[in-house]
Amino acid sequence: MKNTTIYTIVLAFLIALTGCRDIATDNQTVVRNGNITYRGGIKDGKYDGYGQLAIGDSIVYAGQWRMGKRCGKGVSHDSLHHRIVGTWRADTLVSGTWTDSTGTYSGEMNQDAIAQGHGYFADPQRNIYMGNWKDGKRTGFGFDVTSKRHVRAGEWRADRFLGERLEYTADRIYGIDISRFQHDKGRRHYPIDWSKIRISHLGNISRKHVTGKVDYPVSFCYIKSTEGTSIRNRYYRSDYLSARGRGIKVGAYHFFSTRTPASAQARFFIKNSIFRKGDLPPVLDVEPSHQQIKAMGGPEVLFRAVRTWLRMVGEHTGTRPVLYISQTFVNRYLSSAPDLKRDYNIWIARYGEFKPDVHLVYWQLCPDGRVTGIRPEVDVNVFNGYRNEYNYFLTRECIK
Repeated sequence: MKNTTIYTIVLAFLIALTGCRDIATDNQTVVRNGNITYRGGIKDGKYDGYGQLAIGDSIVYAGQWRMGKRCGKGVSHDSLHHRIVGTWRADTLVSGTWTDSTGTYSGEMNQDAIAQGHGYFADPQRNIYMGNWKDGKRTGFGFDVTSKRHVRAGEWRADRFLGERLEYTADRIYGIDISRFQHDKGRRHYPIDWSKIRISHLGNISRKHVTGKVDYPVSFCYIKSTEGTSIRNRYYRSDYLSARGRGIKVGAYHFFSTRTPASAQARFFIKNSIFRKGDLPPVLDVEPSHQQIKAMGGPEVLFRAVRTWLRMVGEHTGTRPVLYISQTFVNRYLSSAPDLKRDYNIWIARYGEFKPDVHLVYWQLCPDGRVTGIRPEVDVNVFNGYRNEYNYFLTRECIK
């Protein structure tokens, strides 16, 4: 296949060639050697100004030359037969635009007309990407916007979206979620000193970009209230009152069981939880194993039960509950319940470097964080947004 590297070799060969025929016609010079033809300006024996280089009947470059090298605007073709309208510098293609059935690319390129550096791509469905490229694939920072106006911004690697690489600073909104395990560790019991509560470490389970010292206030706290239809957190009420008394936004969560009816679980949660004006929306924690999902009848049965719980609790509290799930659950199951992904806010557990690619409000970024005032390790979470977005969320989603 032809590529611009071959064209460069051919061009160098032509310039160095002796014995080729020069013919002046209409203020242009025609240089022929076999089936290779140059037609254009000549200065000091070198191609200069506008000129066309052809092999047989195919024009391989048409555009500006300077001292025998392509320099400036021109038109060429790459190895995939894309027509490149680009800019050359010292015989090297540096940027350009091509269009084919997949869409239009415009941006920086390497000498083989492959996307390299910063560029823009739009397909016929009006999905667009703008950002960095390497070897023709989206690699580095960039963002895309789908035809449905879904936006993703973050890191890419070989056309795969990794997510936003979050930088942790004091400007972000942090929270914790707790259960009896923040009080009891083995046979030891540890009270929580709510007067000292501050996040002091973001855990070691994944790499993180942290600016400044980790010494963050706890802006919100979710407390486990119930599990299934029989398990209650004996510390729920006292932790709820203590956190609320310290001005921390509080919410309750229920751990879903695959062994009992969802309606009974919803009633159990409602009976044993506190829902006051200004409290955070309730959360359904869904963490079943593949075997548990299979035993209850499969994903369709599971999601039917999840919808029942969300509907009943939502009707009782007058607000939309949040669905807590893992990244593994998202990858494996959530595509079969697009209504849940569309209609409910997501709280996701993902212990990685990049923010999850879902519509989320909370990201549980580590299970091994440290909080002054709490002896055992703590789940640390970050709100998806900054102060303005957080205040807007509280206005819209909290219990009225």
